[in-house]
Amino acid sequence: MTASSDIQYGGKGLFGASVGILMLDAQFPRIPGDMGNALTWPFPVHYKIVRGASPELVVREQASGLLNDFIDAARDLVRDGADGITTNCGFLSLFQAELAAAVGVPVATSSLMQIPMVEKLLPPSKRAGILTISAQTLTEAHLDGAGVARDTPVMGTEGGTEFTRVILNNETVMDVTKAREDMLTAGREFVAAHENLGAIVLECTNMVPYAADLRRELGLPVFSIYSFINWFQSSLMPPVFTTEILDPRR
Repeated sequence: MTASSDIQYGGKGLFGASVGILMLDAQFPRIPGDMGNALTWPFPVHYKIVRGASPELVVREQASGLLNDFIDAARDLVRDGADGITTNCGFLSLFQAELAAAVGVPVATSSLMQIPMVEKLLPPSKRAGILTISAQTLTEAHLDGAGVARDTPVMGTEGGTEFTRVILNNETVMDVTKAREDMLTAGREFVAAHENLGAIVLECTNMVPYAADLRRELGLPVFSIYSFINWFQSSLMPPVFTTEILDPRR
């Protein structure tokens, strides 16, 4: 009789990559740490580019007209083998409810969804604050979609010279040193403007390469899409631990 542990089951095209990532249609540099750089992840992932979903359209124009494209792409990822879906833009919290209803697997559209949990970690006098690529266009609808309080402190990187410009204009060359300084400058201004900040949550998935710099500079914990999706993936594919009890006499 065959042991049950030897039985294998199919049912999908690809195995071993539980997270499917919906990607914007972009050409800007994706350095290690960026969600769109496959070397960022300590586990395999599926990618699906949503054609026509430019950074400009998603961030500055509320992803107008793109919902069905994202639903179709998410369904393709699930058919290919993804057990959960995420996206590479925090502004896609606008589609959280619709995607979760449409695809039949867990959906984590935005890093912003961490904020209620992060605030539970902090002393009552402290708040989690959002560092975003575009404070001007991060609306109450985005916060509502992520389940975030509308009075959450927000700071954007629009005042810099490199980071926001390169990504939202979809430029193919980026000075990483200047982009890092944009991040640090925005972080310093954020802390100066909000004395009750207890943590930073990075809205933009392209900010992950600078999270450690922000942590060192500001002395605050920094949460990102990287922290969120590592947590998310661990629920879709929990690590396997041995139950064997080792005999110390061996």
